[in-house]
Amino acid sequence: MAGRSRPQGPPPPEQDPDADPESVARAILLRQLTMGPRSRHQLEQKLRDRKVPEDVSAALLARFEDVGLVDDAEFARMWVRSRGETRSLGRAALRRELGEKGIKGETAEEALDELTPEAEEHSARRLLARRMRPFDRADPAARDKELRRLVGMLARKGHAPGTAFRLAAEALGDTGQVDDGEVGFEPN
Repeated sequence: MAGRSRPQGPPPPEQDPDADPESVARAILLRQLTMGPRSRHQLEQKLRDRKVPEDVSAALLARFEDVGLVDDAEFARMWVRSRGETRSLGRAALRRELGEKGIKGETAEEALDELTPEAEEHSARRLLARRMRPFDRADPAARDKELRRLVGMLARKGHAPGTAFRLAAEALGDTGQVDDGEVGFEPN
């Protein structure tokens, strides 16, 4: 199709050297929000990367917040709900991810408070069920190795160490209390 030419219309605002900065910024913001929810911090960074003047950026972001297109509290609640369910992330990992998106302090904590301990454990159990590998249950060393692997996986997903250990032990079928020393954890 090399012989065909595309209809020529006006260039997008960000490619038009004569476009005013507000039009450029508005086009960037709308495109970013069309791709999915974004935090104010993410949008500020995108505008900064595209060299939009700070005063234009601040005014336009304030306007987008006023009309509800940018809402960090709602973004944080959605992020916690979505990532907690789909990625089986615990509080620590979710808090870290929110911080990377510019959501910190009270806004982050309010969103994290919506993640109940029961829901967090439920997603961790689902993850354990998907990730357990077959091993020789008669071999204590094989059991210990699988337990350490599962606990490490949950810890990397942001689950508290005690909870990770308890849930991994339950998943392996341990009914009684297990002492850390019994499963091959050696102090460094």
